[in-house]
Amino acid sequence: QVQLVESGGGLVQAGGSLRLSCAASGTSFSGNIMGWYRQAPGKQREWVATITPGDDTRYVDSVKGRFTISRDNAKNTVYLQMNSLKPEDTAVYYCNRPLTYYVTHVMWAWGQGTQVTVSS
Repeated sequence: QVQLVESGGGLVQAGGSLRLSCAASGTSFSGNIMGWYRQAPGKQREWVATITPGDDTRYVDSVKGRFTISRDNAKNTVYLQMNSLKPEDTAVYYCNRPLTYYVTHVMWAWGQGTQVTVSS
């Protein structure tokens, strides 16, 4: 069974940066499409970014140019570099395995997520 552990969240002022990490046990990331998702208070969880095994990436429009998804297969870890953070980025962030590059429904159980709070 795949277990996902997200880390790196915290409290940051608007305009600041954070780097999130996602580590997995029970599977290897190297052959999998991976993605980041987030859930803001009172809202549904939404897809944020996807990366393929070949490092093709795509992002939700609201984070384009500010967030960067990357992967280190040797460490079985996926990252989300978040720059120019805005208060509306406040959410719990999760990683998971999207069904395909364009289909954001996920294949694995969710981890506990990591809280990102951006103050104005």
